[in-house]
Amino acid sequence: MKPAQGLRRQIIQSLAVMALGIICLSVIGTYVFYALAMTYLPGSISDTMVPSRVELLWIVCTIVAALSMAVFVAVRLSRRLITPLNSVAHSLREVAEGKLDARAPLDEQTMGETAQLVRDFNAMAERLQSMTREREFWNAAIAHELRTPVTILRGRLQGLAEGVFSPSSELFEGLLRQVEGLNRLIEDLRVLSLSDSGHLDVQRVRVRLADELRSVLEAFAPRFAAQGFELCIELDADLLVECDVVRIRQALMALLENALQHADPGHISVRLHQTNGFCHLSVEDDGPGIDSSLTAKIFDAFRRGDPARSKKTGGSGLGLAVVKVIAEAHGGHAAAQAIGSGSAFVMSWPTRPRVPD
Repeated sequence: MKPAQGLRRQIIQSLAVMALGIICLSVIGTYVFYALAMTYLPGSISDTMVPSRVELLWIVCTIVAALSMAVFVAVRLSRRLITPLNSVAHSLREVAEGKLDARAPLDEQTMGETAQLVRDFNAMAERLQSMTREREFWNAAIAHELRTPVTILRGRLQGLAEGVFSPSSELFEGLLRQVEGLNRLIEDLRVLSLSDSGHLDVQRVRVRLADELRSVLEAFAPRFAAQGFELCIELDADLLVECDVVRIRQALMALLENALQHADPGHISVRLHQTNGFCHLSVEDDGPGIDSSLTAKIFDAFRRGDPARSKKTGGSGLGLAVVKVIAEAHGGHAAAQAIGSGSAFVMSWPTRPRVPD
């Protein structure tokens, strides 16, 4: 409301000053004119309705002065109003032509709603440019993540076809792992796309969530043991939660994959508990930890805490982003926090869906 009131107030003030000036010029100026004329040129005052030459000259001068004042106020107002509108229109045409770095200049004299319009346009243009850069980054990142498993699959299959590799259970298991990795990547991309478009639906059912999560932990246990991890599981067996079991299991798998890829061998603690009407599912490790500057962005897609380490351990950079969108789809949130030398990744959501007001 403040910008609108400021613009309205300045227009009213400008018009009021103009009207007051013209009235003062007409009324007070006329009194001064006749006072001077009767004192120094008494014979120049007409006794009839027809003005004398001197009076006619005064009338013409008054009209010219009033018009000059009106034109001055109009030009000043139009410059403050039309100039920023023209700059926004010009910048809009540039954006339409693909020049996403176009910005409308903001003059110090631009006032009220027009100044807000310029700021809003520049913010919109900045956001559009940022989204375009983000889309280009996504396309490049997706192409990069797909290229490695596809190249491996192509090389292995070509080797089989040409007789370079002999068929074996180990070879087929490796091919199957690559296919499973591709399937996880495609599913993660699908979840993120559904979330961005607002079509990620959750099918809530009331379940004992601990029973549903144990099967995931049992499936991951051999992989953790093979890499030198010790699983510590603390699940509230009596906790009843309304949630989409498939999505929560998917989020837990993403958290466990993240621990396998980035955590140092040691203890991995998986906890499920309830506080203040919220269900908390967390995966904690012993290290190497996360830099505090990255905790706010660690759940962004293709965001890695240590790029050099990620190249060695693999990972698409989508797992934590999937955890975040699943938590938000349940009305909750995801967070990362430092615990000693290690890290804790926690997703929280209401045990019961909130009823809209």
